[in-house]
Parts: sequence; structure tokens; C-alpha cells
Amino acid sequence: MVLVKLADAYPNYKQEIFGGDDIKGYDVYSDTDEKVGGVYDALVDETGRFRYLVIDTGLWIFGKKVLVPIGRIRMDYDRRRVYVTGLTKAQVENLPEYRDNITVDYDYEERVRTAYRPAAGTATVAQPTYSRDTYNYDNDRSLYDIDERNHQKIKLYEERLLTNKERQKTGEVAVGKHVETETARVSVPVERERVIIERTNPTGEMEVTPGAADFREGEVARMEVYEETADIQKKAFVREEVTIRKEVERDTVEATETIRREELDVDVNGNPVINRNS
Repeated sequence: MVLVKLADAYPNYKQEIFGGDDIKGYDVYSDTDEKVGGVYDALVDETGRFRYLVIDTGLWIFGKKVLVPIGRIRMDYDRRRVYVTGLTKAQVENLPEYRDNITVDYDYEERVRTAYRPAAGTATVAQPTYSRDTYNYDNDRSLYDIDERNHQKIKLYEERLLTNKERQKTGEVAVGKHVETETARVSVPVERERVIIERTNPTGEMEVTPGAADFREGEVARMEVYEETADIQKKAFVREEVTIRKEVERDTVEATETIRREELDVDVNGNPVINRNS
């Protein structure tokens, strides 16, 4: 049987179990109203049930911490007290000391149970009918069962709306490109040279100075003729840039549901003293 500390079993034990209060630090008294010490911690089994309170008995035996089975205690939440039934100083002296670094195993618990069982240490103690492998806390109901006459609990339940979100795919956008072809027309002005030969007759008589006329054959006048041709090429240019991104639009979805909550009804018969705030 594995026993763990209260905070390890219930990290939020103050709110979950004690309504925001902390049992650690409660004063511990014997049933004769003698102050014993204070609550140091609590031990819980693997099912979540309280099995022991760890009591710091500083007023009786300085610095010694011992275990008290949960069936031997009575809580007084109004006065922040814990009363232990049948606890004596001699009993505390015989109890094994509890330390944070020890393992509370079967042998350790048996030493604790032996100190609390009726007629402990006398010849009239009945021999146990269980073993290490067969022991169950039901074998010692007087040590581990809370007195039902003085400790009764009614759990009040309420319903709460719990919200959750699921992410689901609603569509898909694919952005690609394809090539379209068309016939482009362009006009390019070009120039072309041509040679014009004009023959004119002089007006009047134009006498040539003797010896100036050079009569030769084969005289040639040359003139180069040019023309332009269109040089048309294709080059690629960036026509447009496309940016692809996503934006998140936020909205609030409201839902209405009927929830239930249990409230406590107290039916008083006679004139009992009731503390309704505890």
C-alpha cells in the first residue's frame, strides 16, 4: 500500500477539500482537552482516502512527529482544532518517529497500529489473522473508519459549462499560374535611302577655259545607299507580383444551456445549536 503526502495527492487540497482552509497548522488536543501539538501533514493512500495525520508533538516530546490514524480524530473546523481520542504521552513515546525522508511501509504501519490497538502490549492481544500480503485497512476499522455519528458529509453537486474548441479544415485555396499565348503587333518606322540623278541644261553659254576640260573615260561617282530593317526580339519582364498570406478573423460564439446546482436544505427539529457557516 502506497501512502503519499497530502499535497502530492491533492495539489489543490485547500480549495478541493477544506474550502480554502489549510488543515496544516491546526492545533491538536487530546480528548481530555490537553494540547498535544499541531498538524504537520496528512498521508493518503492510493485511492485518495485519508489514513493518517502527521502530528508534531512539540509540547509533549520536542521535535518528535508521529502518525495518528484518521479514525482516532475529531475535527473542529470552527476552532481550527483536531481532537485525538485515547492519545496519551506514553503512547506517543512508544510510537515510531515520523520523518519526511522515510518510507511508510507495512512494518512501519504495524508498529503504529500496535500502539493504538486496544490492550496493546498485554498478553490479551489477539494474534493477527493477516499477513503482509493480505492486510487490508478494513482489518482495523476502529483505526481508519471515521465515526459516522460525528462526521457525516453530503456532497453538493453543480453543473458547469465547459468549453472547448476544435480546429477543422473548411477549405483549401490553391494559387498557381499558367501560360497564355497571343499575337502581338508592333509598328517600327524604318528609313530607306535612294539615289536621285538629275540632269539639267545650263542657261546661256558657259565657256570653259582652254585646257580646263579634261576629257577622260572611266570617271565614276560613287554614293553608298543605306536602308533600315526592323530588329524585333522577345524579352521577359516581371508584369505583377502576387503575395499569398492568411488572416485570422475572430468571432465569439455564444451558447445558452440550462445547468443545475444542488443547494443544502436544513430541516431543524427542536432547538439544536447549528453553525451554518462552518
